[in-house]
Amino acid sequence: MTGLFVVFEGGDGVGKSTQVALLAASLQQAGVAHVVTFEPGATWLGARVRDLVLNPASGPICPSAEALLYIADKAQHVAEVVEPALADGAVVVSDRYTDSVIAYQGAGRELDGGDVERLATWATGGRRPDLTVLLDADPADAVEAITAKDRLEGAGLELHRRARQGFLDLAARDPDHYLVLDARQAREAIAESVRTKLATIGYVL
Repeated sequence: MTGLFVVFEGGDGVGKSTQVALLAASLQQAGVAHVVTFEPGATWLGARVRDLVLNPASGPICPSAEALLYIADKAQHVAEVVEPALADGAVVVSDRYTDSVIAYQGAGRELDGGDVERLATWATGGRRPDLTVLLDADPADAVEAITAKDRLEGAGLELHRRARQGFLDLAARDPDHYLVLDARQAREAIAESVRTKLATIGYVL
């Protein structure tokens, strides 16, 4: 049995980790085998990449090098975590995936989004989520509310605004595989919308 790959995407501070936990709880209650994971950092390599790209104490990293570091994390993550779990028939729930590097480093850092997407697709063997839940919020509210910012969170409001639009553009391009939700809704209302969407593809929780 092939598993299901569900990804939560969106800007910093929109509540992705909360929704990942709520979905995992629903899967657990329903007795559905699942794996909860995240990017960057869920593998030994990813942990090192995470420290490099997010630690405010890191030295200057040029945008293209930053993108390649994130993509290396994704390649290792898919090989080490995602593909084995899917092969076992589990539901994989991930906090971030390839959309994040396309939105943040492509749109946010103003690199060529097509180049970034092609590299990310190659690095992950073309593995696409069955469903991407995009939690959308104005970064002026979400990111600015974060008091202790990491290196990317502190990169400036305009970068986060470009990244937000990058996420929305990806969702608009492939609406059948995206669920775009207003992150300002109550957390249980968002979780219910996710469960309702999953029910349409055979996962009643």
